[in-house]
Amino acid sequence: MPSEPVVLAFDTSAAHCAAALLSGDTVLAQTSEPMVRGQAERLVPLLQDLFRRADRDWSEISRIGVGIGPGNFTGIRISVALARGLSLGLSIPALGVSGFAAIRQIDPEAANPAIMAPRDCVYLDTPDLHQCALLDAPDHLRFPPLNLSEFAAAIARVARDSDDVTPPAPLYIRPADAAPARDRAPVLLE
Repeated sequence: MPSEPVVLAFDTSAAHCAAALLSGDTVLAQTSEPMVRGQAERLVPLLQDLFRRADRDWSEISRIGVGIGPGNFTGIRISVALARGLSLGLSIPALGVSGFAAIRQIDPEAANPAIMAPRDCVYLDTPDLHQCALLDAPDHLRFPPLNLSEFAAAIARVARDSDDVTPPAPLYIRPADAAPARDRAPVLLE
């Protein structure tokens, strides 16, 4: 057993799967894969590979940190559902970490962290107003490339340092793009 608690963190809030394993201040392993679709099928094998590379086992985890958004509706649901399931199955806490908190962990000087959103928009965190917003991105706004593996490690650090034990819940700033089916559902039983 490791002497330091081991934190598993992962995120699928955008077009990626990212994960990290942290023990104390040491990142044991981290990985990320860009992908537009397929996060649900890829996430668990990616985590298994992460454990294999770190020479660790699921039983060694003391807590889980999961990216809760803002971001892609389905991607957020994938990560949060897996984190909650693992939390129940392993009897360990799972903590939700917003992308804004992870950015602040990477860059403590980030006063109003922003995350790219679809359709030339941006998610903006305004802690002074205690709210998040979806805004049209100004033309001059450019985002530096985000190192997704470091982003996952930041989620792990925030989860490690948090006293909150509330089960993770998605952070949705805008409603899903999905619409109810227009066709009438078939009658299965009469």
